[in-house]
Amino acid sequence: MLPIRDVNPTRRAPILTYALLAANVIVFLIQLGMSERELFTTFINDAVVPLRLSQNLFSVDSLVDMIRSMFFHGGWLHLLSNMLYLWIFGDNVEDQLGKVLFLILYFASGFAAILAQVAIDPTSTVPLVGASGAIAGVLGSYALMFPRAGVRGLVFLGFFAQFVELPALVVLGFWFVTQLFSGAMSLGVTTATGGGVAFFAHIGGFVVGVGLTLLFRLVLPPPGGSRPQPVYRRY
Repeated sequence: MLPIRDVNPTRRAPILTYALLAANVIVFLIQLGMSERELFTTFINDAVVPLRLSQNLFSVDSLVDMIRSMFFHGGWLHLLSNMLYLWIFGDNVEDQLGKVLFLILYFASGFAAILAQVAIDPTSTVPLVGASGAIAGVLGSYALMFPRAGVRGLVFLGFFAQFVELPALVVLGFWFVTQLFSGAMSLGVTTATGGGVAFFAHIGGFVVGVGLTLLFRLVLPPPGGSRPQPVYRRY
């Protein structure tokens, strides 16, 4: 299923979600102005390279590389798919957690995603780029907080497509299961000379997003005091 929108209104403008969307798009537009050689050099020098990170994990340079990696993308499809998920699900997570906790969740999930992928393949020399891990954390948080919110999207049946509406837990749960399956199938496949999808980054980001949301609920009061129940179509 390709999600198009959710049925889950917010109470305030999701400023940080919009800012993250804009930052990712701006960085990608800068990438478009580079030659293929310049872009490859930028990824090698400024993004996370697992072999380099595993050898120098606890350094300021490694931290900066991880942040930059979250704003680079490998192509239009990579960017648009990530931004679609952030657009659909980020606003409600930001609205529910508040801006500070949302930002913590986003970047913590992104860091965890990178570390999970590096742990699986620490000798890889292929740069890790994309906001997928951070956004996976947002998806995990959304699935926990709004499991019955309606998500509308397209299901493709051969040459035909049909609009359907399913609970968020089904949509995002299926997404997570596909990442687990794909990650398991990718074990042992070398990525030393080519690119690919960092499935374990998605898995790590999603799990940390769920864990942080549980932690926020346990130890921190809702931002701005008690909030009313969210309004959305339930299943």
